[in-house]
Amino acid sequence: MRLLRILLHFVGLFWLCWQGMQVVHEMGHVLGAFLTGGTVSTLDLHPLRISRTDVSPNPHPLVVIWMGPLWGVLAPLALWGVVRRVGSSWNRHFQFFAGFCLIANGAYLGSAVLEPVGDAADLLQHGAGAWQLLLFAAITVPAGLLLWDHSRGALGIGRQAASISTSRIVVVWGILLLLLVILAMSSK
Repeated sequence: MRLLRILLHFVGLFWLCWQGMQVVHEMGHVLGAFLTGGTVSTLDLHPLRISRTDVSPNPHPLVVIWMGPLWGVLAPLALWGVVRRVGSSWNRHFQFFAGFCLIANGAYLGSAVLEPVGDAADLLQHGAGAWQLLLFAAITVPAGLLLWDHSRGALGIGRQAASISTSRIVVVWGILLLLLVILAMSSK
């Protein structure tokens, strides 16, 4: 029964982190467009697709593209900082989310070495150096793994793991389902 609770909690949390990471990342592109005078022509956050933001006109594409991964790591870190400061019992969940966002955004850009796709390909096309993408990955991925390591006990993983309550599982899945419905209804 304990293993099932951990599995239910972790699957829900991981899926919620994936969807949340995409939203935060795309909001970075939207913010970049707003700050540079660009116009968002497409914002696709449908939960069954990889998220996407198109900006046209886009007077400063490098800024807009970089804002996705930058906001995608800074906003979750700031949110975790606030939650940690107020002493919420959900602190480790937000720490896990911040770590997830660091790893996902870093791996996304760092993968440019093997196969540049999405933002990584766009950054390279607009003049960013591969070394910049690798440096971003070299900082964010290990930092994310460190945050994950420090949050695992509160998530039911490890020797000193906390027990996962039914209410935690229900809240995680409830937020996930609500987010999935909102994203599906707001997308074309």
